[in-house]
Amino acid sequence: MRAAPTEPQRGSAMSALSLADPSERDDLGAFTARVVRLEQTALVRLHSRGDKLTAWAATPFDVLATRSVRGTCEPAELTVPAQSLLTSLAVERGETVDLGPGMGLWDGEVPPADGWALVDDVPAAELEKLTERGLALAREHAGPLGPPASLLDQTVLTVDNGSGPPVRIPMRCLFALSGMGFLGGADTGAESGTDGVPVVRVSATGSWLRIDARFGAVVRRRVTALPLFAS
Repeated sequence: MRAAPTEPQRGSAMSALSLADPSERDDLGAFTARVVRLEQTALVRLHSRGDKLTAWAATPFDVLATRSVRGTCEPAELTVPAQSLLTSLAVERGETVDLGPGMGLWDGEVPPADGWALVDDVPAAELEKLTERGLALAREHAGPLGPPASLLDQTVLTVDNGSGPPVRIPMRCLFALSGMGFLGGADTGAESGTDGVPVVRVSATGSWLRIDARFGAVVRRRVTALPLFAS
């Protein structure tokens, strides 16, 4: 998931963040805190479009995590250290947060904002069970660098909507969901299905996979792998 680096941000240019209300600030703060928990030196890419502010961050699982809140940033795209963003959100409680000069260089890519198609709604409890099984295997087979890539890349679930090719979900996406706190407890479920069961929404473009839970989503380029668990 690498692309040509974006243009460096000028050190002299100040950046600012405006959020619609305290609840939006808290949402973005919770997301950023989870990013820092996984990787203290992580960067957060902020993108403003209309009145929607979207934050992106890479995770150790080679999967992007994202969260959208109501707000704007100036300039409309900037990259800041996650730790600095978390501190600014905690210290500056006014409507506008001064982020100082943009100090990050985002050298990855993010998926398009449009063109997504719903593939399926999966019961959140099913993903939790698959994640628990994967974590048990990871603990059993982990080496000095963590879980083997062969485990992370294994397909744990395949979904389709009958109108296109199936979408295969690798274990690394579930590890990212779990690591970011998007699965488990009160964080589970993008919405409730017709029977009231919390679900996680799977969407896709021709080249990207997205999994939305209630408090955030993970995104990764689509890959093909042999199944590890029955789908």
